[in-house]
Order: sequence, then structure tokens, then C-alpha cells
Amino acid sequence: MNNPEGMYTGNPNDPGNGYGRQQYNQYAGYSNVNYGPGMSNAPNNAGYGAPVAGSGVISPAAAPFTGSAPLGSPPTGAATPTGTVHKSRRQYPAELFELTNAPAEPAISGAYGAAPAGNVAKGYPSASSAYPVDPSLVSEVPSMANLNDQFSNMNVRSDASRQLMSVELTNQPADVTALHEPRPLAGPSPVETTTGSPNANCPQRFQTSTLNAIPNTSGLLKKSKLPFAVIVRPFPTLLEEDDPVPVTLDTTISRCRRCRTYIHPFTTFIDNGHRYRCTACNIINDVPQAYDWDSFKNVSRDRWQRPELNNGAVDFIAPQDYMVRPPAPPVYVFLIDVSFISISCGMVATATRTILESLDRIPNADGRTRVAFIAVDSSLHFFSIPLGSDEPSQLVVSDLEEPFLPLPQDLLLNLKESRQGIENLLTHFNDMFVSSRDSSNALGPALKSAYKLIENIGGKIICLNTSLPNVGAGKLLVREDPKMLGTSRESNLLHAQESFYKSFAVDCSTSQISVDMFLFSAQYQDVATLSCLPRYTSGSTRFYQSWNASRSEDAVKFASEFGDHLSQEFGLEGVMRVRATAGVRVSSFYGNFFNRSSDLCSFPYFPRDQSYVIELNVEDTITKPFVLIQTAVLYSTCFGERRIRVLTTAIPVTQSLSDVYAAADQRSIAHYLIVRAADRALTSKLDDARDSIISKLIEIVEVYKKHLAGQNTGAALPLQICENLKLLPLLCLAASKHLGLRRSSQIVSDLRAFALCFLTTLPQPLLLRYVYPTFYALHSMAPEAGTVGENGVILPTPLNLTSAVIESYGLYLIDSHVQQFLFIGKDAVPQLVLDAFGVNSLAELKPGRFTMPVTESPLNARINAILAKLRSLDKGTTVLPSLYLVRGDVDPQLRAWFLSHLIEDRSDTAPSYMQYLQSLKERINR
Repeated sequence: MNNPEGMYTGNPNDPGNGYGRQQYNQYAGYSNVNYGPGMSNAPNNAGYGAPVAGSGVISPAAAPFTGSAPLGSPPTGAATPTGTVHKSRRQYPAELFELTNAPAEPAISGAYGAAPAGNVAKGYPSASSAYPVDPSLVSEVPSMANLNDQFSNMNVRSDASRQLMSVELTNQPADVTALHEPRPLAGPSPVETTTGSPNANCPQRFQTSTLNAIPNTSGLLKKSKLPFAVIVRPFPTLLEEDDPVPVTLDTTISRCRRCRTYIHPFTTFIDNGHRYRCTACNIINDVPQAYDWDSFKNVSRDRWQRPELNNGAVDFIAPQDYMVRPPAPPVYVFLIDVSFISISCGMVATATRTILESLDRIPNADGRTRVAFIAVDSSLHFFSIPLGSDEPSQLVVSDLEEPFLPLPQDLLLNLKESRQGIENLLTHFNDMFVSSRDSSNALGPALKSAYKLIENIGGKIICLNTSLPNVGAGKLLVREDPKMLGTSRESNLLHAQESFYKSFAVDCSTSQISVDMFLFSAQYQDVATLSCLPRYTSGSTRFYQSWNASRSEDAVKFASEFGDHLSQEFGLEGVMRVRATAGVRVSSFYGNFFNRSSDLCSFPYFPRDQSYVIELNVEDTITKPFVLIQTAVLYSTCFGERRIRVLTTAIPVTQSLSDVYAAADQRSIAHYLIVRAADRALTSKLDDARDSIISKLIEIVEVYKKHLAGQNTGAALPLQICENLKLLPLLCLAASKHLGLRRSSQIVSDLRAFALCFLTTLPQPLLLRYVYPTFYALHSMAPEAGTVGENGVILPTPLNLTSAVIESYGLYLIDSHVQQFLFIGKDAVPQLVLDAFGVNSLAELKPGRFTMPVTESPLNARINAILAKLRSLDKGTTVLPSLYLVRGDVDPQLRAWFLSHLIEDRSDTAPSYMQYLQSLKERINR
């Protein structure tokens, strides 16, 4: 397919010879508009694709675009740029200039053409002001007037944010700033905890719930139609402002003898502290005799200072009976595709150089880490380095039916002891195959050989693959047919075509082996099939469309992400189990792992950049005042220590439907709906996936209208939802328009399958940004934006994702976690271009993949600081977003891609946000 939607693959220098398009008026429909070169006859004072302020005209979102970059044949060694430095943390552009706590001189002047205050599209806020809320559109539901008293009776913290407020949806734009506001508070009052610790509930960066007030009966939960699920991220990257997880150093672990729940901050002690009542199953347990004794200092200890009684997130050092065997060392087996296309695009040179430069970053504090290398074409190429030697030897196996391991004792290399030999191998790796013309790829036999090599100790297999596996076990066919895209048959392209990969993944999980796939597309890759390996082994999938090392941006992106991936600390040989109060049961799991039983998930490898969704159900009446949800993860650190991470969250129980809605978390609900839809797209049908989102949204709004909106009923009245769920419709629309789920005949299956992989694994803050990107106006941002405040660099006020806020003379930034777009309008004045980019005219800026320059201009420094700040928000992942420069006067394909991110505009196959709400209202009032 030559027109992949959602990814810009080339950099054509389109002179802008004119093109036609339609504008959409939400009241009058489409009107033909033909803009000449540079859109010179566009409406006056309107941004690209934007109407005259107040006209209500909304441009359609992007159409598909075409474009591909030449493959090229880089010279030997054309991998990452010279001088690349890998550190434990990625270095961002912010280091290239200094910022002070004092705001810089405003770099915005009248010369930039910034509109005066209030001169914006009708109904939308200005870029530098808070979002206006019309008090007449917010009404308090009478039945919730005494909400604080009701919560007080349940011994729950009283907070004004718990009041159920009805919000009008159709009379005002969505308040996107609410995506960054605090969540509804959850958890019992500190007086109900064992020690009164303010850290009793698990921090939300580890575990969050869709509901912060749990229905006490199954009937009430079903009546609410709200999903009940927890989103768990056991190992988020620890940022500087985060407290480390407390560790209980002794091996005295107290657990309920019936339900096996770990002791926690909400435990009730009885009989003078000698026994305690389990808050989950109500049974009485004895406190271990050594619980009040410090075995390290041989003195008695203060029980109430124990970490597990004060913290909702805690690590235990596991005793010997929690181990089947001693903790295994970190093991990496690199499977490198050395077919002709891999060599010619520079993948082999870039990958081996990155591994070489990352050897000091690979976790190896105890000197036990091992590595192995297997090159793959029509044969298997093994590399041995005998102990005491620095010279690698290549061993070739051509029998793909029954591949064997030559000299297995010399294939798995100790990273410390064989360091010089490994460096010699990686230095000359690309040269060994540079003249090869072999176009075959025996990935299946290579995987089987790697499995044999490490099946007794476990580890990680990292596949670097450019061509479709076409020989031996796991052989795949090119099955993509452009005629299937956008039809009901497209779903078949998202299902694995070969059972080998799933069955192999299950075998790997049993042997504690994880698989990562780094896929580089010069042609069809069948991402849907190959991603089965990471999905069932807790691995990761990365896809680099039309990648070529001759483009420095491509080489830098992969080298940065791959190097960060290798440097991550991780957990090994893990299992995860979720327990809850009697009456609550786990019903479903979503994420990358293998489900061993109804409540036990297996993780050969625990990455730091993935989250997991666990769906719960209320089966019996809950008699306790709160529900306890406890996630326990047994794992080995990469430094040889066996630990148990316990995450405990206590959520109040209620008999009131209004309480349930008042404490619902729209971000977690959206996360659950997106992950469930992505899972259905990969296992069932795309139509079912899209329908699952809108169907659940309709049910939620219907319940609110029928039971909670008071006298505000009737088809003629506006569409209402409670204030804390006001952005749920917008997030649902954004999900349905996302690359992974939207209906389109232009999205190639590899790109869609990769997007679905990301949707099922991204942590919540990044997932929501991936679905609904942040949008900023840089030419009119407040003076303090881009400068350093008390909490770091200050970001501009986010805008709604609609062309109605775009001015033709403006400079805008869209950040979706995976990509960043700088859009500069066709009427931008030379002073703005000079201050932002250090060039004298718009014509000097080349659209496409872009590296932001560093100049002495205050505006340039602020923009670089904002880009660095946004990238710093992604420290929990290895993704380095690609930056694109989009000009409003040339390159319509790139403009179309940029406009496709304007979620609130109408597209060819999906409605605008207001049309979506109107359709929602009509379906509810049928």
C-alpha cells in the first residue's frame, strides 16, 4: 500500500501549486473552497484551515496522504551520528541553554500578528487564558446537597469535589484543561488506617480505579453501567520528585492464612496486638512472633513504624520459600536480521553500534549479565568467544528443519569477562555481511535456537527484523490487500496468520523467556502476527515505518530508543495476582503477559513502560465500609534479589448511585474503554471494537439522564453528564478517531497493528496524550510559558484540538507522545520566523522531519524548553518523539497529517465533536 495514513514517510518539497478542498460548516454543511498557491485567497485573518473568527466553520480533518523516502544504500558504518553519547538518562535540548527562575522578556510582540484578547473563534478560549465556564450551564443536583454528610456517615473524607454537578455538553467546547486537574479523592479517612499514615493508599502512579466509590451490590453496579477496573503500573520510572518505594528489609511477612492477602495499612489488630482481622475475608490471623523484632539489630522494633503498615506501595524482601531457584541473571539474546534489505537500509550497522555504545548501560552491577548474538538470513550465524579469547568465531548452521547449537558453552557470553571480544564482534559485525545479497529470513528457526540456548535459565530475546520471515518454521506470506482496508474483512489482517508464534510465545513464558520485537519496514512486516511474541511474553513491540539510517532523524530516534531500552532496570521471573474484599472478583485482564489461571498472570520480564488493566465485578453484597484491592507482584530484580511488591488501595463502599457517579474517574474509565477496544480489535473485529466504546458511553449517559439528572429530562433538553465525567465523550471520540481504531481505507495493517499494541500497553498519562494530543499556541503564549517556575518549565495553556483556534500567522505545537508537530502559518511575519527558528523567511524552513535549532533568541529558548519539558514527561518510556515542521503554504500531505490530529473537527469518516454529541443525544432520546 503506497498511501499509509498517519505516518509521514518522505520529505517532498511541494511548491504549493494549489489544491482544492471543502470546508465544513456544522450548520450549513460543506462548501467548496479552492485555495491557490500558498492559500493566498484564504479567508482574511484566519489560520490555515480555520474560519473567520466566530463563523462557526470547521475544516475537515485530514485526508490521507502519500509519500515515501528513497531506501538508499548508506555507506558502511552509516548508523548513528558520530559522537552519540549514551547516559543512564536521555539528554534533552534543555541542556543546551540556561533558564532562570525569572520569566524571560516576553518574546511576543505586535509584530507577530497575535490577536488582541478575545479575538478568537467563537466559543473557544484564548491561548493565554483559562477556559471560560458559563455558570448557567452548571447546576447542582438537589439529591446531592447533603453529599458531605452522606460521606461522613461512611467515614469517608469530605471534599467539595465529590458533589455531583450536572454539566451541559452541547452548548460549549470541551474544557481540555480538566485533563490536567486532580482526580477525585479516594480512600478512607486517615483515622481508619492502622497508623494514621497519609501514605496508606497506594499512589496513583502505581494503581488507580475507575470508581472511587464502590457499589455495595452487584445490582447497583449493573444499574450504574460504569466499568469497575483498576489500572496497574507496578514499576513506573522513579522521577526526581517521587519518593522511592519503601522496603521491608527483614523476611518476616504476615499474610492471611485463608485469602493470602498481605498485611497492610488498613489492618485491624485485636487481642492486644497478638492477632489481626483480615479486611478482605474477615478471618482472624495470628501476628508472627518475630513481627516486633529487628533481626538485623537484634533489638525490639516499633511495630507502627513498619513500612507495610504505613505505605500503600511497599516492597518485601522475599524469603527462601518464595523461590523455586536462585534469581537468574539478566540474559540478552540478539537476533539480527542480516538479509540484503537490512544491510542496505543501515539497520544492522545502526543496531550493532548502539549495542556497542550501550554495553556500559546494560544492568550488570553484580557481573552476572550474559549476552549472545545470532545473525539471520537463509542460514543461522552463531558467534562464539571462548573464555580467555578476544577473537569471535562465526559458526554457520544451514539446516533449518532441525537447527542445532554449535559449541553452546561458548555462545552465551558473560558481559564482563568477554567484554573485549564482544566489542570486537560488534565493531566488525556489519562488515561480515555488507556484501551479502541474501534476501531470505529464517526468523522461526532462529527463535527456536535462541530458545534452546536459554530455556534453562530464562532471559530476553531481542529481535531486530527488517524483512518478512519467508523460510523455515513460522514462514509468513504477504497477505495485505488494499481492497480489504476499510472493510469488514480488514479485521482478518489484524489476526495472526501463523499459529507458530503464539505457541512459541507460550513455551517462552513457561521457561521465563521474554521477546521484544524491533521491526523496520521497507515492506510488509505482518506486525499483527509478529507482535504475538511480545504480547504473551510481557515484551515490547516497536515499529519504524519506512526507516532508513541515511536520514539522521531516523537513526537518532532508533538509537536513542534502543539504547534506553537496553539500559532499563527491570524485573525477572514475575507473577502478578490481584486480590480484593470478599464479594469482589477479578473477571478479566488486559496487557502483555500470559494468563496462567483465572487470577494469576505470568511475566518473564517486567518492563517499566507498560500498564495493565484488571476488570473487577461485584458478585455478592459488600458489608464492609470499604473495598480493599491489593496487587501483589513476585519478581527478581536484575541485581539478583527476590522481592514482592504490594500495592494496596482502599475505596469506600456506597449504596447510592449518585455517590458512584460523583466519584467516577473519567481518565481511568477512558483508559479501560480504549484498552478493551484495542484488545477486541486484535482478537475480534474492528467494528466491534469501535461499537464497544460508543455503546458503553450511551449506557452511562442514559443512566445519568434517567436516574440522576432530576427534573432535567426530555428529548428537547440539552445533553448532560456529571462534571467529573464531562470529558468522557471527547475521549471516546478521540479513541474512535485514533489510528488504531478509526475506519479508513488508507491505514496499512502494519501501522494499525502497531498502534493497537501501543494502546494496550501505554501508561495512563501517555495513553491519553497519545489519543488526545496536547495543543499549544506558541506565538501568543503567556510571558511565563517556557520559563522555569517552582515545578520546572511552565507549559502554555492547552487548546482544543480544532482548526477553529488556528490563526494563519501563528505558530503551534501538537504533542502526541509519539510525534510532535510545529505548525507555522502561511502568514507568519518574518520576525516570528527569525525569533523562533533563526532564519529570515518562511521559505528557508524545510518541512518534514526537523531538529529544533538553538539560537540566542528568548522565544527560541522558550520553545526548546517546552519541547524538552514535554519529552521529560515521557521519562517513564523509551519513546523519543519525532519532531516534524509543518508549513501552512506547502506540502499538503504533511499538512493533512497534522490536521488529522485535530480531533474535534469533522473528518471524511467521522463526525466533529459537536456532531458526535448531537448523535449521542439522538440515540439516547430514541
